[in-house]
Amino acid sequence: MSRSVRTRPEGSGQALSEAYDTALLDLDGVVYAGGSAIAHAVESLAAAREGGMHLAYVTNNALRTPDTVAAHLTELGIPTGAEDVITSAQAVARLISEQVPKGARVLVIGGEGLRVALRERGLVPVESADDDPVAVVQGYGGPDLPWGRFAEASYAVARGVPWFASNTDLTIPSGRGIAPGNGAAVEVVRIATGAEPQVAGKPLPPMHRETILRTGARRPLVVGDRLDTDIEGAFNGEVDSLLVLTGVTDGPQLLAAPPQHRPTYVDADLRGMLGGQPEVVDAGEGAFRCGGWTARSGADRLELGGEGEALDGLRALCAAAWTAAGEGVCELDGGKALARLGI
Repeated sequence: MSRSVRTRPEGSGQALSEAYDTALLDLDGVVYAGGSAIAHAVESLAAAREGGMHLAYVTNNALRTPDTVAAHLTELGIPTGAEDVITSAQAVARLISEQVPKGARVLVIGGEGLRVALRERGLVPVESADDDPVAVVQGYGGPDLPWGRFAEASYAVARGVPWFASNTDLTIPSGRGIAPGNGAAVEVVRIATGAEPQVAGKPLPPMHRETILRTGARRPLVVGDRLDTDIEGAFNGEVDSLLVLTGVTDGPQLLAAPPQHRPTYVDADLRGMLGGQPEVVDAGEGAFRCGGWTARSGADRLELGGEGEALDGLRALCAAAWTAAGEGVCELDGGKALARLGI
């Protein structure tokens, strides 16, 4: 089956932590939310690491430095070195460094993570459009980033200075709910200037390249909670992915996923790395079976019968929805089926 027309989640007879040499783990919504570890994350990652899997943490959040992220993970009970953290700040800094001279000034709209990444590439962070920058870089600056920083970016971009963005995630999970992400801030500058930035973060190739360069992964598994960054990034990099349902993606979004947003595997949380994945079987006549559930696409809705583990029912529903949609987006109503599963 072509990667571009995935019609059902795959099964695995091996534990995913054994089948893949490196886990490329998103952070927000996967490992932690609002600074606190997500349920089962600490013990699951410890078990995967003890089994020989290399763990790398790949985040579109450009605010914090790798040292800070590693220290936070270690405090949560997940021993991590800075070399195991890859950020979109690092990816965008490399992208800029390939287009401007060493020692060039770059206007920073964001946090310390961007400044450290730029210095690592021999570039000089500056704070004003009047400091003669040769580039503008914008990354998540946290909820307290002053509004005037967007104006500073707009002044430089309007003068023709090349504009770069670490990522364009519109939202970011927090301990209190879903908050605006860097993509929302990028929209502010886009509206003011009419310009378009070069973007480095997931799901685009610069981030995948940065990750592979820094980890040396040969058979990586992308683990994430977002379809439009983590899963699409894995699709673009032609590697397998595990979607966990601890972040922003819900059942209806998963059923409606177009081909580039369909994960290889689906599980509730990071415990899914530690075991195999159940096979979704084609039961004929448009029906798919997983565990004790059978799903099929009807005239205007997805139908589900049986009982058992809710995730098995979700996997079967994904197969029915994705097969019905083909290379498009499933528009069948799956509300009643998902409600039966409690998803």
